[in-house]
Amino acid sequence: MAQTARRFPALTLNTDGHPHPRENALVGLTVAFGVLAFVSSFFHSLHIMSSWTGLAGVVTGLWGQFISVTTAERFVVVIALVASAFGLGIGLAHGGMFGGVW
Repeated sequence: MAQTARRFPALTLNTDGHPHPRENALVGLTVAFGVLAFVSSFFHSLHIMSSWTGLAGVVTGLWGQFISVTTAERFVVVIALVASAFGLGIGLAHGGMFGGVW
């Protein structure tokens, strides 16, 4: 009955079997910035945080996309990059990065 045992695939970004600490760190940063920018963009009063974290997510996401090695890294980076860009755009539309100081 060994053929009926189902095994879930390993959830890893290192699908080639080699460790990529720098690339994985950029993926993690991009995801963190993307989630923070996306969630904070729904609150009008958090437009400064949404703008800055969105910009940071876009920069780290583009750099992570540039140096990524595996397809899994690229997949996660692109999703987080879109969330960061969304947060950046909505944050800019709600008042910008400096809160109307200029």
